[in-house]
Amino acid sequence: MSITKVLSALVIGITLSFAQNSLFHLRSEFNQPIQSSLTYSQQEYHSSTKKSVATAVLYSLILPGMGELYAEGFDQGKYSLIAEGALWLTYASFRQYGTWLRNDARQFAAVHSGAQIAGKNDQFFVDVGNFGNTYEYNEKKLIDRNPERLYDVHAGYYWQWDSDAHRSTFRTMRVSSERVLNNSKFIIGAVIVNHIFSAVNAARLVRRYNQRQDEELGMWWLESSLIHSGAKPDGIKLSLMHRL
Repeated sequence: MSITKVLSALVIGITLSFAQNSLFHLRSEFNQPIQSSLTYSQQEYHSSTKKSVATAVLYSLILPGMGELYAEGFDQGKYSLIAEGALWLTYASFRQYGTWLRNDARQFAAVHSGAQIAGKNDQFFVDVGNFGNTYEYNEKKLIDRNPERLYDVHAGYYWQWDSDAHRSTFRTMRVSSERVLNNSKFIIGAVIVNHIFSAVNAARLVRRYNQRQDEELGMWWLESSLIHSGAKPDGIKLSLMHRL
């Protein structure tokens, strides 16, 4: 027998042995359960379905009701959204009505006291409503030793009421306008409370949603096993398991 034939037979033997070992290891790997890899995929899916409490809170702080919508609980969040719209509409109404009252009062003062209303601050109109004319006002400030608060009658700060009744009417109108405008500030407080309430509710709904996901995911899982006859694998069996 030649050396070439001997070497060829040796190489073929080694190759067959290696192939047999590889098939043996491959069969062993097929026989291993793959539940762990499926469990990892299940966890990845679980993480992707969970919702963020911080995101829900942020949405509700921006616009009440949106955090609940994110948490799939808009049946509750719609009330916060409706309240938000109603509060802002009420605020706009208060501001508009108060501005109308204030402008009407100042026009009334211009007609019945001769006061120049353009460019004047709120304190000027308070003083116009409290004194019959500029000279009475200045006299009072001199008595109180507040000369820095005197009005210059030659610089557009002169007024003289045609009757005390009209002055009293103006003062009532001015106070009413200020009361309405001040009440609008309380509506802003209610808006802030509504945002906070919606954020807290959204956080609660997200926690409930995530808890429900945990419970539902824990009841179902996949198991796998190798189907084979003898040493040869015939396929893979997947089983959907449910915990009662």
